[in-house]
Amino acid sequence: MKKIFSFLAILGIIFVSNCTRIPENDDPIIGIWDLEEVATSLSGKQTIRTEWIFNDAYLGRYHRIENGSIIVKSDFKWKQEDGVYVISYPGLERSDDHVILKQSVNGSLLERNDGVMLARRD
Repeated sequence: MKKIFSFLAILGIIFVSNCTRIPENDDPIIGIWDLEEVATSLSGKQTIRTEWIFNDAYLGRYHRIENGSIIVKSDFKWKQEDGVYVISYPGLERSDDHVILKQSVNGSLLERNDGVMLARRD
């Protein structure tokens, strides 16, 4: 009787584990995107790098790096609705970014609704 119970328990575990498969997310936005700017002021040149790292769990990491020092480091959420990606930054006083993915001769770009480039694939 113990063998039958053990056999049924093993079959139950195998059956339940096959039903809980997480669907694979292969969205083209997954990866590292960045924007690098050079600002000139009275004190000299300042390099500002903004970086977004998108993962397949609809989350990511946002960095703002000024002259090699990380100034802002935060998590973000993202979702895609009808070809428009919405990036929200909980915990930051930053409004959501609404962007579309565009292909150009220079590679893949994320462009805001107002036509300004947000980032380029790294």
